Amino acid sequence: MALKALDIYKLLPKKNCKECGDPTCLTFAMKLAGGKGDIDLCPYLDENAKTVLGATTRPPIRLVKLGVGERSISVGEEFVFYRHEKTFYHQPGIFFSVSDNDTIDQIKKVTTIVRDETLTRVGVDLHFSGLAIRNESGSADPFARVISAIEEIADLPLILISDNPNALNNALVHCGTYRPLIYAADSENYKVLCEISKKHGCPLVVKASGLEKLAQLTKMCTKEGVTDLLIDPHPQTLGDFITASSTIRQLAITRMAPDLGYPVFYDASKTGQQDAAIALGIVKYASVIITDPFSTASTKAALTLRQNIYTDPQKPIQMNPGLYRIGSPNKDAPVLLTVNFSLTFFTLEGYLESTRIPCFMLIVDTEGLSVLTSVAAGKLNETLVRDSIKKFEVENEINHRKLIIPGYAAPLSGRIEEATGWKVLVGPRDAAEIGEFLIQEWKK
Repeated sequence: MALKALDIYKLLPKKNCKECGDPTCLTFAMKLAGGKGDIDLCPYLDENAKTVLGATTRPPIRLVKLGVGERSISVGEEFVFYRHEKTFYHQPGIFFSVSDNDTIDQIKKVTTIVRDETLTRVGVDLHFSGLAIRNESGSADPFARVISAIEEIADLPLILISDNPNALNNALVHCGTYRPLIYAADSENYKVLCEISKKHGCPLVVKASGLEKLAQLTKMCTKEGVTDLLIDPHPQTLGDFITASSTIRQLAITRMAPDLGYPVFYDASKTGQQDAAIALGIVKYASVIITDPFSTASTKAALTLRQNIYTDPQKPIQMNPGLYRIGSPNKDAPVLLTVNFSLTFFTLEGYLESTRIPCFMLIVDTEGLSVLTSVAAGKLNETLVRDSIKKFEVENEINHRKLIIPGYAAPLSGRIEEATGWKVLVGPRDAAEIGEFLIQEWKK
């Protein structure tokens, strides 16, 4: 079990030397208890304390990096079982699978989709993570040719899947420096796979049926010097996956089974129910998910679900405050005020674009709260509006002094007029009605 801050404090030297970067040993202990500190920052810990604290203060699930460069991903380092307890940090990588029996043209087509296909949602670009290459030919040369073809057109994280150590070695000659994930070590081949992993500095998947066997296998691999591991519980059904992955997460975060404290690998393409398996993988703790390429509808569903699950439930997604242009507004264009809650912004933006009326959107900082909530909480007020008009130099962009505010902010209209000297028009509560409002009310 994880130690509490006071238990950790008892093991510290209590010098308050500040050499760790914190003002007191108690502050440092609180960081360690939250999994955010590094015991190596304390120069006065004895070896016994380092051993005890190292086992209890490091993240319960190891952080593992796949790939290099802009498209690299990090998985693991999670701290909670339920998202609402805190948040989930590192979203799962979704990898499209290809086979070395496929034609090079087929493989390049899938590679291009993963490289280029993007879904933009609430201001964030969502995309797939990389490619999983299956050595279904059983031979080394076709496997290496496929990887070379991929590397010619894309820099993406890769997963190399093969039962042939020679094929893996040959493939890693082409891409080993890009940290692909190697699949998979079992109780029979783990020593060979560990040597390959160490030689090329690549993370490794271990697989076994049964959590006890899986824990034994991770322990054996770490003894061989490989610590960047993912674990595959090898589920036979969707129900098996839910049970195994949930148990692994619970045992890992409570530190009851440290040898299971690694990200979970899940091959959704082998289930026969791929869409359901992907959804389960995202919500039930898979860190790497392999799928066959799928439809546009499934793409939107998977990427949207992943984004929703891996956002902080206690911190709304926010837009940067500022003056935004819709179309090419001139100095007579309307100015519409709204908050920086991203869903509000993009909903209003969409309806404004559909009107084809050029205008300005003045986005004020309400800490990501919606209009109704920010009015109730006092975050949206006349002072904020006045200061935002000045800060973003709105008066330099227009000839008039009229401001349209959301319908739910109607109680503030008089105070905003007094604070700014602007005429305030109260817009509709429903953004879908903004087009009709602008046509009927703006030029009055």
